[in-house]
Formats: sequence, C-alpha cells, structure tokens
Amino acid sequence: MFNFDVSLQTIFKRMLQKEIQLAVDKGEMLPLMEEFYTIQGEGFYTGTAAYFIRVGGCDVGCHWCDVKESWNADLHPPTEISTIVSNAKQYAETVVVTGGEPLSWNMLPLTNALKEENLRVHIETSGAYEVTGSWDWFCLSPKKTKLPTQSAFELADELKVIIHNKHDFMFAEEQATKVNPKAILFLQPEWSKKEEMTPLIVDYVMNNPKWRVSLQTHKYLNIP
Repeated sequence: MFNFDVSLQTIFKRMLQKEIQLAVDKGEMLPLMEEFYTIQGEGFYTGTAAYFIRVGGCDVGCHWCDVKESWNADLHPPTEISTIVSNAKQYAETVVVTGGEPLSWNMLPLTNALKEENLRVHIETSGAYEVTGSWDWFCLSPKKTKLPTQSAFELADELKVIIHNKHDFMFAEEQATKVNPKAILFLQPEWSKKEEMTPLIVDYVMNNPKWRVSLQTHKYLNIP
C-alpha cells in the first residue's frame, strides 16, 4: 500500500538536503567544526586575542595533523554564516578562519559578513585551493602533499613551514622562493617532534636570520 505521508517526508527531506548543499556550495553555510575565543598561539600574532572559526573538510592529508577529526566535512553541521558572525562579534576584534582547509569552500560570503561588522579577518591555510575571500592577514602554511596555488603565494603575509624532519628545511627554502618578498618567514616544529627539531630550528634561524621561530605556545600554556 502506498504511504503518502512517508513519501512526502522523503521528498521534503531531499529538497531540504539539496537546499543546504546549494547554500554550502555558495558559501552561505559552512561545515562548522568548532568556534572559540582564545589566544593566538602561533606565527606573527602570537599572544594576541582572537576568535577562531574552524571549518571542517580537508583532503591535504598531513600524517601529523593534530585535528584529523576536521577532515571529514560530513561530520560537521552546515551552519549559516549569519550565526557564525553573530557569535564572533560578541568576543573579539580579530577573527581567525582555520580548518581543516578553509579554502575548500567559498570564503567570500563569510569574510564580507565579518568585515561588515568591522572585524579584522585572518586565515590559516595550506593554500592548496584558489583563494576566495577578503583577508587582512594571510598565513600560508604549505604542505608537501598538496602544494599552494600561485594566488596563495602572492597573498601570503606570513609563510609558516612545519618542520617534522631535517628534509623540511629544504622544503621551507623552496617555498620561501615562491612567496612575495614582504612575507614574514617562520619555521615551526611539529609538536610530536618538538624536542628533537626545536634545537635544529634555533640553529638554522641563527645561521639564516631571514627566518623566525614559531612555537605552538598555546599548547605550552595549556589553552585551546
């Protein structure tokens, strides 16, 4: 026997899913993993207060990634950017968009909405996808598994290379030749190798002073 109510429910559910997917594709909704107000622990703005927006979805696949739970976008609910912006403006003047890989999505609607609230907008990205959005600070952290686009190299305000082994110094130098000349250069030890790699980074920076040392200070301070 044909169940009219069940069929309607199925149709409405599919229509809703299609509308949500269309909104996500446009950047009007984003797979939000988490959002929180804390202290920036890395790079040029270390020690400053910021509201972090962590967007789900990443196919770059760093084996040492400490937020692998962000990789699968389907695990994180599509959230309207109006809700994200409303939360952010309650806490901080600076917002950091991170991931996952935020440039997997269209960032223009989010950054426009944040700027309408007079917020400074930063991004932390591998640069593996073409740049969308309008950014006040662009932190490029390139990965060997999926190299940055030319637009990411051109826009980088800082280049932050994670050092997991000795070969990563060569990778860092290769990436430094590709960014714009104003980009500030950082070397940061991968957390699980910090005892081994930090002394090497210190020596390297002392011998190559165009670089600076970046540390995950938030982990040392036991803050998110």
